[in-house]
Amino acid sequence: MANHDAHYVLKAFGEKVRSERLKRNLSQEAFAELTGFHRTYIGMIERAERNITLVNVYKIAVALNTDLKTLLDFDATERRTHHHKRQ
Repeated sequence: MANHDAHYVLKAFGEKVRSERLKRNLSQEAFAELTGFHRTYIGMIERAERNITLVNVYKIAVALNTDLKTLLDFDATERRTHHHKRQ
């Protein structure tokens, strides 16, 4: 996977986590408490600064009372289309 593709995945995932957290009116602090993670770790995930493990993705899904599919529901074809337009 090219570096720009990895960044897209991290960015899309972070945006999805933030969106789902805000839908539930959770601050980063409250969300961190639910996950057992530090608030700064949550911020780093949302800003695409961390490439987290699948286990931590699962913990986030549980804390949000959602499933993995919801968190990972971003379109890879959209990324490929955007990438080809830039070339």
